Amino acid sequence: MMGRVSEEMEVKVPASQAWKLYGSLRLAKIAEEALSNVVSKVEVVEGNGSAGTLLHVVLRPGTAWMTSYKEKYTVVDDERRVKVAEVVEGGVLELGFTVYRFRLEVIEKEGKKEECIVRGSIEYELKEEAAADAGLVSIEPLVAVMQLAANYLAENYNTS
Repeated sequence: MMGRVSEEMEVKVPASQAWKLYGSLRLAKIAEEALSNVVSKVEVVEGNGSAGTLLHVVLRPGTAWMTSYKEKYTVVDDERRVKVAEVVEGGVLELGFTVYRFRLEVIEKEGKKEECIVRGSIEYELKEEAAADAGLVSIEPLVAVMQLAANYLAENYNTS
């Protein structure tokens, strides 16, 4: 079974400025700090934020049905402003998901150079015998990170 969920939001900074955050490891650090009630730590296991970077995300006990997972950046495309990360260990993979992929895209807003659109999506595949677990897929955690980043950018972007 395969599926995809996605969400878009407007961000009030130019796409090039938004990508500096969304395309970097700073996004993980901001999420770790702002979501400290859920996320215990985000550790860079390997890499510098480019494709191949491996993160270990540890969640606080009792906040989710999983304790930790590792995700690997498979695409970090500065030209197209696309980042793709895939869960490679733990988390949803223990429930029968065979693919669980996060995708972030920063898109220039036509006619408005000082704004952009950020699209987040989750693509997943799971074994047929685990089809009942498809209900665990939620775009909300990714949207929360997108919103944190949008707020951070709005507070820290200098137009001068």
